[in-house]
Amino acid sequence: MSEPSLFQTVVIEGTQSGPHLLIFGGIHGDEYEPMAAVRKLITSIDNTKLTGKVTLVPVVNEPAYERTSRTGPDNLDLARTFPGSPEGTITQQIASQATQLIQSADYLIDLHTGGVISNLAPFSGYTLHPNPEILDMQRRMALAINLPVVWGTSAHLDGRSLSAARDLGVPAIYAEWGGGSGCNQEAVAGYTSGCLSVMEELEMLEISIERKSPLYHIEDDRSESGHLQLHNNAPVSGFFEPAVKLMDHVQAGDSLGTISSVTGDQITTVTAKQTGVILGLRTLPYVEQNEWLAVLLETEHS
Repeated sequence: MSEPSLFQTVVIEGTQSGPHLLIFGGIHGDEYEPMAAVRKLITSIDNTKLTGKVTLVPVVNEPAYERTSRTGPDNLDLARTFPGSPEGTITQQIASQATQLIQSADYLIDLHTGGVISNLAPFSGYTLHPNPEILDMQRRMALAINLPVVWGTSAHLDGRSLSAARDLGVPAIYAEWGGGSGCNQEAVAGYTSGCLSVMEELEMLEISIERKSPLYHIEDDRSESGHLQLHNNAPVSGFFEPAVKLMDHVQAGDSLGTISSVTGDQITTVTAKQTGVILGLRTLPYVEQNEWLAVLLETEHS
């Protein structure tokens, strides 16, 4: 007997055989735009016009979703737990089942947001896969999802859905858009049409979606590239007030904002460590020392 499924899936079978596309939302329980977009895809994909099969998972991490939290009750980050273990904690079990689903697929799209603590500008990403055919397909998928920033990064970050896909030889992309505890309807609509556009690229659907050229398409193969939580962390605890907006261009040394003590008698200016474009900003004002404040897409690096 197979173990009971830890998350709910909807499978749409086309009238003609073809590739199997897997779309994940809710790897983190507090990322709402992907959940709504995947639900919208359930009613948007016309199976009579579909070639192949689409498996949709609106909320991969249901225990985290039910806690309105990034993580489940074991406090493990699902996006760092792949390929998981069927005998492990709840998050490890979910990762194991999600990995099995990736293994059954030909392509993967994993949709994310900044969660309750932050807001992210729309961008798509992929790993700089060592197999040139998989790399080319991932690049095509990341461009097809139609977001203003496309970011190719290190293939050596483990624990993620994309690293599970990498090890299984499944072309995979992720996307980020929104967050800050609400559900941005522009992001929901953009994710929905973007996934349909990827399906057109994969010759699974014939639809006409206008393609936009990205404002930035950067490939960065340094070992820690693509690690969103790595840079521009808080030097002290306190009340963070940003001085920049998403998609602003900043130089290294420019102010990203200030962190104030309770009475405001101590104010610390936080400066950018890189030159680039602001892709993510913390929206939750209270920040603890060393928590992240901003994500920069570096437009210049050595």
